[in-house]
Amino acid sequence: MAKNLTIVVADDHPMLLKGLTEELTANGFNVIDTAVNGAIALELITRLNPDIAILDIEMPLLSGFEVIKKCEDKNLKTKFIVLTSHKESRFIFKAKTLNISGYLLKDEPFQEIQKCIHSVFNGEHYYSSTFNDVFDKEISPKIQKIKLLSPSERTIIRLIADNKSSKEISESLLISIRTVQKHRSNIINKLDLSSDQDALNNWVATNKLLLASI
Repeated sequence: MAKNLTIVVADDHPMLLKGLTEELTANGFNVIDTAVNGAIALELITRLNPDIAILDIEMPLLSGFEVIKKCEDKNLKTKFIVLTSHKESRFIFKAKTLNISGYLLKDEPFQEIQKCIHSVFNGEHYYSSTFNDVFDKEISPKIQKIKLLSPSERTIIRLIADNKSSKEISESLLISIRTVQKHRSNIINKLDLSSDQDALNNWVATNKLLLASI
């Protein structure tokens, strides 16, 4: 099956790109082209329509996520695997929202990449165990807490994410500052945050992607 698979690989680190390409080829995979930045990757994927594209997240010109997003409306058969060093929850949540087929860490053995490619080609999802751990232990609990917020509280927290002050929020929603502050207090309680003055703002700053999904 490996020889029938067409693969495009993109990474802005030449040695990593060369090593991965050679390893894939040595194991019978058909790497039809490579890219050193996101713009080239997008052009190759659009033109060649490979079965699978293996992308780094952080690349010049376009990130791996931006490449995947731009491919959504192009009616391609290509399935995407992200190969990255990022374990942070914001990257993992972004991958989930894009419905990426595979998410692997660069420090994992090549056998994991092989398993991922075969699984993805067969229509399955294949994620690093770290990916699943972070999603289950960090992201999912936050999502459950966000779901506890009332419609008014969700509106307030979105405006906080837009860097609006309590005064600006009150003027925008035609409510009193006291009401805004009451909503903020309720939000802090539901998210189990500390009573520190900056706790909510700091939480919002690091969870904007999650808030955009509600």
